[in-house]
Amino acid sequence: MSNVLIYVEAENGAAKKSSLEAVSYGAAVAEMLGGKAVAVAAADLSADHAGELAKFGADKVLHFGGTVNQSSEIAELVAAAAQQENAAVVVTAKSINADLAVPMIGVKLKASVATNVTALPDLSNGFVVTRAAYTGKAITQVSLHSNVKVLSIKKNASGTKEYNKTLAVESFNANISASKITVKEVKKQTGEILLPEADIVVSAGRGLKGPENWGMIEELAKTLGAATACSKPVSDMDWRPHHEHVGQTGIKVSPNLYFAIGISGAIQHLAGVNSSKVIVVVNKDPEAPFFKSADYGIVGDAFEVVPKLNEALKAAL
Repeated sequence: MSNVLIYVEAENGAAKKSSLEAVSYGAAVAEMLGGKAVAVAAADLSADHAGELAKFGADKVLHFGGTVNQSSEIAELVAAAAQQENAAVVVTAKSINADLAVPMIGVKLKASVATNVTALPDLSNGFVVTRAAYTGKAITQVSLHSNVKVLSIKKNASGTKEYNKTLAVESFNANISASKITVKEVKKQTGEILLPEADIVVSAGRGLKGPENWGMIEELAKTLGAATACSKPVSDMDWRPHHEHVGQTGIKVSPNLYFAIGISGAIQHLAGVNSSKVIVVVNKDPEAPFFKSADYGIVGDAFEVVPKLNEALKAAL
């Protein structure tokens, strides 16, 4: 039997959407291997929400009573759980902390590692995974040969699947080494919808001409239940907070729907959003590079298009 261990990250007591996708992915891999899907989470996942992981395919949850805020701590927790459960595959969702922890987990378990995985493995001739490369512009297939495999799943690549399982939640103890790094302060994004987890993102750039014009962007985002974002020049000019900056040097997002309003489409911005399933571009310049990457494009002045679009959506939703 080859079990699959899934690391679950939580926010405000509940598992993150990306982690739920990882649980469903791990459950599907466990079915392919004839094993169990075991999730491991720290104290930031509440006991009530831990029980909900059965709906997404987990057979068991290992609940660690402490907190793991740093990548080295995550690596130690996951490696200990994987060894206890004799896991052949370890699955994590893509996140800032998990991305740093994945290579450490690979070293601790002497495992093969694949990141940005976009599909279930092909077991017809070994263990072959499909992954995105070059900021999503290319797809590669990688054969993993070690006894243990560590897979980091790209956001929105696999989705969730509902299962009808009975779940066991067990307390889990692990010796987590004291970190050599002292965290003096943690600042978290506030608001109803966190940008990295958002299904819909409304983003704008210098075409808005100033921070005083962002009201219509926020109204459109509110109508759609979306998170707001911006281009790098906008955050550099302090029109918007830096945690809204998406792109190669900012947050990389993979929503189901990405609105780009008044953004030219520089390659650095595209590198952070080109994994979005549907991209809608609003720009008055028909030669704006972003139109080449758009699924839908509106050539027009944002100050005319966005209010009309918002009113139409309010009437329709």
